[in-house]
Amino acid sequence: MQTVCRVVVAEDPYRYFDWRISYGDIYPLGVRQQGILINGQFPGPDIISVTNDNLIINIHNDLPEPFLLTWNGLQQRKNSFEDGVYGTTCPIPPGKNFTYIMQVKDQIGSFFYFPSLKFHKAAGGFGGIRILSRPRIPVPFLEPAGDFTILIGDWYITDHKALQTVLDRGKMLKFPNGIQINGLGRDGAKFTVESGKTYRLRISNVGLQNSLNFRIQGHKMKLVEVEGTHTIQTTLSSLDVHVGQSYSVLVTADQPAQDYYIAVSSRFTTQILNSTAILHYSNSRKSVSGLPPPGPTTDISWSLNQARSIRTNLTASGPRPNPQGSYHYGQINVSRTIRLANSAGLVDRKQRYAVNGVSFIPADTPLKLADYYNIKGVFEVRSIPDQPTGRQIHLDTAVMGADYRSFVEIVFENRENIMQSWHLDGYSFFVVGMDEGRWSPASKRQYNLIDAVSRCTTQVYPRSWTAIYVPLDNVGMWNLRTQFWARQYLGQQFYLRVYTPVQSFRDEYPIPKNALHCGRAKGRTIRT
Repeated sequence: MQTVCRVVVAEDPYRYFDWRISYGDIYPLGVRQQGILINGQFPGPDIISVTNDNLIINIHNDLPEPFLLTWNGLQQRKNSFEDGVYGTTCPIPPGKNFTYIMQVKDQIGSFFYFPSLKFHKAAGGFGGIRILSRPRIPVPFLEPAGDFTILIGDWYITDHKALQTVLDRGKMLKFPNGIQINGLGRDGAKFTVESGKTYRLRISNVGLQNSLNFRIQGHKMKLVEVEGTHTIQTTLSSLDVHVGQSYSVLVTADQPAQDYYIAVSSRFTTQILNSTAILHYSNSRKSVSGLPPPGPTTDISWSLNQARSIRTNLTASGPRPNPQGSYHYGQINVSRTIRLANSAGLVDRKQRYAVNGVSFIPADTPLKLADYYNIKGVFEVRSIPDQPTGRQIHLDTAVMGADYRSFVEIVFENRENIMQSWHLDGYSFFVVGMDEGRWSPASKRQYNLIDAVSRCTTQVYPRSWTAIYVPLDNVGMWNLRTQFWARQYLGQQFYLRVYTPVQSFRDEYPIPKNALHCGRAKGRTIRT
């Protein structure tokens, strides 16, 4: 008798979202202004998913202008078409809809989404992303009693269109007006806890330019996760969260039952912005009292030491059951060192910002579509050098080529007296070193080649450098940008084209069937 074996393949779960994008009145600093709402909400709804879930997010654009959302930290494995920045994705026209089809492949952790076109980020449209571990994958802490998304960021009361006009005229923006916490100003946001229980706070800096310090009156925080990496669990009194970064901390409600300040303030600024929210004990009979806890202000060494102390928990599982430390990044030979220096200057008497002397200007066609359809003249792969040149700033559609499966070192060199924050779409990278002063090959002697944290956004302190290692295992066109949003808008970004000559669905998915076509790609045939 012949035995018949049947193999059943269970597809990963699907999660569906239907969002309407519109303008509406918001009051983040107590002043009415026009903001971007998602299903009438500001901030937008959380995306809650589990490792490897498929996300189907249908966006209805009710704005009178094109719109795009990008997903800060989602790696879009083999699928840069869905990244939601103009270099990869056509904008959603006014009155139309587009459905993002994504998978949170082999990821866990805390991230966020935000609008990527124009200066929409200054109007809202952002929200939190949680990717939970699969039920059978152990997490290195007990399940908390609650899970809060806390979105913090500097804020302007000036309309985002007026801010964009200032930039378009070649001027610099003034200092922000304040800090919002979950879309609200001072004492507006409230988080309710029960005495004796422990809660997870997912903190993301969704602001435009300033690093922020986060702390809770009378309470300690235990750092447990950074942008998808479980960390060595360190107890903190305050935490620096730089623009574009996300952290998870555990907080235990172990103090007398009353209300306590959650304090957020700007870092490294002459004028200090402050805001507060409320940690409310459910059985509290006493409102907040005293002053919010003071935070560090301009001290770089304190922040630098805290950043260096954040390490990977090598005994914890990531999205898979094997320990995170099983990837020995420090034993891999670096095939290429890319040095990136940020700069500021005038081009045709207008303010511009640059990387290695090149200030990015958008093409008439998304670069990924031009690459896919082999449309000539949209961009040149070698339009930005991989070393600083010292030349004057010039404008170009900057694209840097890189080989699939190479292992590269990127050194961010901040020679200006400002705070910088850099993000790479499509990847997590190992932050192996950072220090004040100039980088040189001798700086490699101080690299952490054992348990450096893996994340997607890293800070670079004033007149300092930060080095990262990146395994280029994700084919596509990926945006590398400053998270200082006015600088990004005026050119401080470029695209990294991770390329393989072998065209295989194993390495990169085909263009989505519902892909929008614009620019010189308009009218192209979509696969059936």
